[in-house]
Amino acid sequence: MSVPFLWLVSILCMLVTALPAARAAQSDPVTSTRATATLVTDDDTYSPGRPLHVGLRLQLAPGWHTYWLNPGDAGDAPTLVVNAQGGAAGQASTIEWPTPRVLHDGPLTSYAYTGDVLLPVTLTPVAGEGDGPLTLNAVAEWLVCAEVCVPEHGTFSLSLPRGAARPSAQAPAFAQAAAARPVASPFAAGVSPEGIMQLRGRDLSPAAVRDAWFMPEVAGAIDQDAPQAVTVREGVVQLALHPGPEFHGGQGLSGIVVLRDGMGRERGLQVRPVPGSVVPLAAPVVATGARANVGVLLLMAFAGGVILNLMPCVFPVLAMKILALERMARGARGTALAGAAAYGAGVVVSFVALGGVIAALRVAGHQAGWGFQFQSVGFVTVICLLLFAVALNLLGVFTIGLRLMGVGGNLPAHAGDFLTGVLAVVLASPCTAPFMGAAVAAALAASPVIGVVVFAALGLGLAAPYLVLAAMPGLLAWLPKPGKWMETVRNLLALPVMATCVWLGWVAKLEGGTDALVLLGVGLVLVAVGCWSLRCANRLDLRDAMAGRAGLYRAVATLSLLVAFVGGAVLPPATLHERGAARVADGSSAYSPTRLAELRRQGRPVFVDMTAAWCISCLVNERVALSSQSVQAAFARRGIVYMKGDWTLRDAAITAFLQAHGRDGVPFYAYYPAHGQEVILPEILTPAIVLDMTAPARK
Repeated sequence: MSVPFLWLVSILCMLVTALPAARAAQSDPVTSTRATATLVTDDDTYSPGRPLHVGLRLQLAPGWHTYWLNPGDAGDAPTLVVNAQGGAAGQASTIEWPTPRVLHDGPLTSYAYTGDVLLPVTLTPVAGEGDGPLTLNAVAEWLVCAEVCVPEHGTFSLSLPRGAARPSAQAPAFAQAAAARPVASPFAAGVSPEGIMQLRGRDLSPAAVRDAWFMPEVAGAIDQDAPQAVTVREGVVQLALHPGPEFHGGQGLSGIVVLRDGMGRERGLQVRPVPGSVVPLAAPVVATGARANVGVLLLMAFAGGVILNLMPCVFPVLAMKILALERMARGARGTALAGAAAYGAGVVVSFVALGGVIAALRVAGHQAGWGFQFQSVGFVTVICLLLFAVALNLLGVFTIGLRLMGVGGNLPAHAGDFLTGVLAVVLASPCTAPFMGAAVAAALAASPVIGVVVFAALGLGLAAPYLVLAAMPGLLAWLPKPGKWMETVRNLLALPVMATCVWLGWVAKLEGGTDALVLLGVGLVLVAVGCWSLRCANRLDLRDAMAGRAGLYRAVATLSLLVAFVGGAVLPPATLHERGAARVADGSSAYSPTRLAELRRQGRPVFVDMTAAWCISCLVNERVALSSQSVQAAFARRGIVYMKGDWTLRDAAITAFLQAHGRDGVPFYAYYPAHGQEVILPEILTPAIVLDMTAPARK
């Protein structure tokens, strides 16, 4: 068993991040040759006070479509009325509409849905008599159209038992529907009496926005058949709308602006532009501005990679780097340079590969952001087991090639240095550094070629300090001469790695519950058995007479490590209810787009903290800045609502919020004053920064 095998297992774990599987809670279908309709829920159970998502699922035949809130030139919007009876009852919300498509049929334009569409509502059961089942009765009407339009309707019923949260097989569909809903626009929006609409914000640029269009909520607000000329400049997107009979100078105009990036990904933003004076931009700009910005983007990426070396996420990797420096100090310069180059190659290749995986998952329709792999309890468990094996290696329990990331003698030289770079990126990926967040978002929004170059620049930035030390051996003169101190340092460096295992165990508990923590403990014991068996096998290899026993020890090591890593990779996640109760217990309120919009309508200031348990930088910011007495007192004095979005596990609403702000990872902080524009805070916080950027003078 070798470290490359352990690393291969961790990569396989990342590729098998599981989608939750459970029994479906759905009604009997209403079918026709045009569509199949069912009533579905995101949970197989209910509990009073716990929001339950209920939806009308329409599986439309090819060529047929149904409509949005504003159907466009023709058609009618679906309706859904849900009533709850039995052990509890509650009132359902209106339909939470996903962002529709624009369909052109000759001179007519429609806002519609095709394929498999879910139209959800939210129901919060209230306490009733007894613990009996909750019966949901629903009546729905919808119009399906192709060459002709056919009205359809259905009555539906299903029952749910009372119990702890248990996501249904339809839960991923609800998550996709939530991700498809437009989010509140982070950009200032205005519209002129002539119909010129503009979005303004620092994350808007020709590199990030290749196309845009507006869909009004009210029919007749604009001439939706007329083309909307798009102009993109740094910090502004302009749409030339053609006012309709219900435009009224832009008063009360609201709807969805869809922004499309260079990879074809779209995000819908809910906007309510302020009527007034808008200075029109010149003629539309073709998307050549991206080239002019590549240099700045590469500088940001490189700087972000350099700063990443100082982030808490990378501290566990320092053990490997320090040992590498020790080897460089007592080795030939050529060997040191070759090892540093291999390490740098591992970092760069891993950054590019990770960026490519994220981009590919997004194109396939998955919600993936920077650090997404740590949202899988299986991946967290495998990395914890892998680092535990590294710590045992540092303590001398076993050796593989006498190097920290040692490899078998039949592998290329410096393969261990390359794998050290790979592991450095894996451990660094949960967090973002200053400049890095914008660079990652722009890279994922740009063309594949630019994306590869930007991620390579991030890798070069992370590897740069190590490469400089290798190229300038005089900087290592301060190290003492080789001696027994090296073994002592090696043993001491196991301590921060062990501490990292404790942290990852906590993350595994949050993501997978108590059962995951117990199984992780079993896995750690199996890893210890496997490493001890490797040690015994290596010792017996020195004596030919014991070759048979050495093979037995190797078999035990292989079996123990295989069971530990494969078993850890398939651990299921905990329920969102269990996770939320664990992470939002510090006086903050849990993030939800609806709650944020309501607070802003009430004119209350809100501080939004997007965080995750696997992001060490997030935890440091929370402990050092956000939980400090001065900040908490200021929030209370100023009436600021502290809202926390926990991205430890997949959360479509948080992913949509981050992407709407041009970000693909955490930490991310936004402050909404009672009156005024949104304020974006840096990735590294201090109490002074928070107090200054939320001061009343900024309102």
